[in-house]
Amino acid sequence: MQVRLEQKGDVSVFKIAGNIDIETSPEMKKEIDKAMAGKQKKVVMNLREVSYIDSSGLATLVEVLKNLRSYGGKMKISDLSDKISGLFEITKLNKLFDIVQDEASAINSF
Repeated sequence: MQVRLEQKGDVSVFKIAGNIDIETSPEMKKEIDKAMAGKQKKVVMNLREVSYIDSSGLATLVEVLKNLRSYGGKMKISDLSDKISGLFEITKLNKLFDIVQDEASAINSF
């Protein structure tokens, strides 16, 4: 699992690749928390290269969203594969997260 941060204007875009599971989600959380120490208000999680996510990975995304909302930040999730999108629907997390088709649309929707 890899986490890359790209700044697109005032939007922080996290590009995550690989599997997000019980072994990798703590590292992902650590990387994201470190990068968001400046309390960015606009965050996009690009999951295009995520091939698998388990409940601990979903819980980590929920925790990141909760932290963002605590200081008025907003998060969009973009570029979900059909498989990952289905997981968000089954777990009803598609109602919690603002899921956008692609990264450019997510950035423009703030």
